Amino acid sequence: MAFETILYDVADAVATVTLNRPDRLNAVNTTVIRELMAAFDQADGDDGVRAVIVTGAGRAFCAGADLGGGGKTFAGGPGRSEDPEDHRDGGGLVTLRIFEMKKPVIAAINGPAVGFGVTLTLAMDIRLASSAARLGFVFARRGVVPEACSTWFLPRLVGIAQAAEWAYTGRVFSAEEARAGGLVSRVVAPDALLATARELAREIADNTSAVSIALIRQMLWRMLGADHPMEAHRLDSLSMWHTGRSADAREGVTSFLEKRPPHFTGRPSKDMPPFYPWWT
Repeated sequence: MAFETILYDVADAVATVTLNRPDRLNAVNTTVIRELMAAFDQADGDDGVRAVIVTGAGRAFCAGADLGGGGKTFAGGPGRSEDPEDHRDGGGLVTLRIFEMKKPVIAAINGPAVGFGVTLTLAMDIRLASSAARLGFVFARRGVVPEACSTWFLPRLVGIAQAAEWAYTGRVFSAEEARAGGLVSRVVAPDALLATARELAREIADNTSAVSIALIRQMLWRMLGADHPMEAHRLDSLSMWHTGRSADAREGVTSFLEKRPPHFTGRPSKDMPPFYPWWT
């Protein structure tokens, strides 16, 4: 499908989603929210896509909400209802969609990422940053609160103390501080960022079972809220029972013994085990 505010490209089994409003530092409006949802739907439903990279056009990753509407900026948007109990934050709609993905999602943070520009990335699996990136949970400085489910994601990624410091101060910080705090895993030179993200995505695509990755991704995320390791033991056991009897498992072992690259044929669109999704 054609997009107005993002670019969507697939090459070598990797989908790249590029926020494409460089004249507005890729700031987010209702169209961006809607198109991000559509792009993740498209990538998730395409068995030819093994991983997704998200980045920004121009010098910014995403400057957060487009403040062009002035003081009423945060009073509108997708999911808006006159009844506060029925309102659904637009950023949260996007991160909840990412949370449901069967494909790994890699953030390639190429420049400033503040507000939704950083909370967007929290539901992604791996965050890489350019040394030119600056990040900030600036909500308290705008008189609002963190959104996009970030009060669930952020403490789980970096711990409550680091999450509190960044959210309470609302300050903008460097990519190196983000790496030291556990928010990003690597900081690389600006001209190496996309190549690094693609290399990582290709390592996944070339060497792993798509069905295994889909299961592992949800197993890792869903177990973050488990009360006891027994929940993981039950899920691990059920998942191993089904995957261990699959054609991909036979191929994985055979290719290892024959010292050749694997050729996995399982497809997330039709070969997920019968208990998936187990959380519904």
